[in-house]
This record gives sequence, C-alpha cells and structure tokens, in this order.
Amino acid sequence: MNLQKGFTDYAKELENARTDQNIRTAISRAVKAYRETTDSTMARYPQTPELAAEVREIKAHAVAHQQELLKQAMESVERNHGKAFFAKDKKEALMIASEIIGTGKTVVKGKSMLGEELHLREYLENEGNEVWETDLGEFILQLKKDRPMHILSPAIHVPREKVAEVFSEFFQKEVKPDIAEEVGIVREFMREKYFTADVGISGSNVVAADTGAFVIIENEGNVRLSTSAPAIHLLFVGIEKIVPTFQDAMKVAEVTWRYAQYPIPAYVSIITGPSKTGDIEKVTTYGAHGPKEFYVVFVDNGRSAMSAEEDFKQASHCLRCGGCMYECPVFQVTAGHFGETYLGGIGTIWDVFVAGGIDKEAPQIYSCLRCGRCVERCGMQIDVPAMIGELRNRLTSGQVMD
Repeated sequence: MNLQKGFTDYAKELENARTDQNIRTAISRAVKAYRETTDSTMARYPQTPELAAEVREIKAHAVAHQQELLKQAMESVERNHGKAFFAKDKKEALMIASEIIGTGKTVVKGKSMLGEELHLREYLENEGNEVWETDLGEFILQLKKDRPMHILSPAIHVPREKVAEVFSEFFQKEVKPDIAEEVGIVREFMREKYFTADVGISGSNVVAADTGAFVIIENEGNVRLSTSAPAIHLLFVGIEKIVPTFQDAMKVAEVTWRYAQYPIPAYVSIITGPSKTGDIEKVTTYGAHGPKEFYVVFVDNGRSAMSAEEDFKQASHCLRCGGCMYECPVFQVTAGHFGETYLGGIGTIWDVFVAGGIDKEAPQIYSCLRCGRCVERCGMQIDVPAMIGELRNRLTSGQVMD
C-alpha cells in the first residue's frame, strides 16, 4: 500500500467531515444527550462500576479459554436443535450464508457490526436477494448509500432534516422533519417486510457457552420481529462474544446496556434455537410460531490472532457500548470518518486485525490523540492509548503482524 497516498486521502476525508454542517449539528446533539442520560443512569444504578469490574474478569477468562468455549458453544447449539458453523474468515462466513439463504429470497436484517465487517447485506444483494436493514439508523443509511458513523447509532451524523429529505424521496411523499413522523413511516413500511421475509438475520451481544443462549439487546423491537417472524433465523456472532455461563452472559448484558446509556433496554431477547412447543402430549415439536430453522455462524476473521497477542488481547473485551466514541475529541468533529469498519481508537485496533492490516490502518493509527478520555468512560478499562502506541512502534520498526 502507498502509505503517503493513504495519509493524504484520509486527511482530506477528515477535513471534509470536520466542515460538514450535518455532522456537526447531529454529533453535538448526540454527545449532549448521551452525557446527560449516562450520568443520570449511573447515579441511579451506582453498583454498575462494581459489576463492570466483575465482567472484566469474566471477559479475561473467556479470552484465555476462547477455543474450548467455542467448542462448548457449538455443541450447545446443536443440542438445542440448531445448526452451528465455524468460519475462520470473511470468505467462509459469506459462503455459509450463501449456502443457507441461496438466491431470490427476502431477508430482514438486524443491526450487526459483524455484518458490516463482512459486508453481508451487499453480498446477499449481489447474490440476488432483497435485503432490508430493519434498524432505523441502518435503514436510513441503506437509503442514503452511506456507512455507519457509530456502532450503536449508525445514522448519528444524519440530522432529522436530512432524514426527512431521504424519506420523502424514497416514499414518494412529503415527510416532515419530525422524528415521531419519521419513525412512524418506517414502522408501517417494515411490518409488511417482517411477515413476508424468508430469512431473518441477527447478531448477538453475548453468548453463553454452557446453554447455547444468545442474548440480544435492543430498543426498537426490530430484532425481535426479524428473529421470530421468518421461518429461518440466521445468526452471526464473533467468537469474542462467548462467555462460560448464562449467569456470566446476563452480567455482560447489563453492563453493556448501562454503559450504552440505558437504565434498561426495551427488549432483551434470549434465543437458544428454533421455536418449539410441547402442548400436545408433552411431545416437543420444533417449528411452532417462530422460526423452523436456526443457524449460527461463529466467526473468527482475525479475532483469535488478536486474543493471542499479549499487547492487544484486551481489545477483545470491548462490549460495543459505544460510550468511548462520545468522549473522543477526534470522533466529535469527524464522526465515523475516524475509522473504517470499527470506529474510534478501539475501532482502529479492531480494524488492524479484522479489516485490512496495520499498513492499511496507518492513517487511523496516527489520528488517535492518545488522550485517554476513552479509558475513563470504558467499563472494561481498555487501555486504547497503550495499544495505539504499540501499533505505532510496530509501524515504524516495520514489524509484520500476521
């Protein structure tokens, strides 16, 4: 890769983002709202930092025993009448998706950073499928042909005025820049898609190896519909999301939503397999009101390499709460342009391992100020500045990262 060109192009991208009025307006609103809500949430639940410390130990143990937990989780899925697959990289993950879904299908998809990492929607569309992002923010970006600018609030850079323009063009009628009206028109459009879709796709916030339970946190209800209405549920999850027990998983889930600013989310789904009933003679029969088939793809794609590196394995502890980004000075003026697939300082480390390598991510590595504000907000106390420093050392020394 031509590093000089990479830096030049990236500098132009950041400058364009810095001067984009839509980004400045939307991000300033979001940062203010996040800080106010998070401060009140932490005051209401003062035990959260103590629980976060416990979760740090859970994640450290899980990373140290990643392969055995993966084996246990896959066995649990099969025992629960699901089908478990392991994908060592992006190519294998997409091939598995293609084999399960085929072509000519209607697919409803929940928000998933792993899906972004795999470019899953684009791949399935190229295979001849109709794919709809059901998360409101992701749907906005799908219509705009844009990419996420935050891992939890993907359309954080799009103010309501711009949303109204996008929706007015797509729905072929005037949509006012009123958030409730904008939400309502998408609700009406999506409900028909849920109940006519062939396949529903989701990710998972955390996985319990002992039970094969997948915990999904959300507020909109789109994931619950996407995973319960279609006949097939296909779930993609990174191997770093696996923890030993169901009790561990629920602790991880609570800390995740608390640091994501929510006192309690609207929905917490626990999925273990296809729908089932035992109402006739207590005989368990699979394929009741929900999905008849349940498939899980456990994805590595650089995760085991990251976990094996002493200098970087703590990056695997990231809960994807997104709080660090609101505190990042660079993110506050450039949004998700500070990053590629994953965003901000922690995202830079992830992108090195899962989305292109150290040379490709060099501009992002040198964008981080190493100010440490992300660490102060992080429930897992991930030392991003130290890891960014190590990446810079390896860049300047020419050290190869496999």
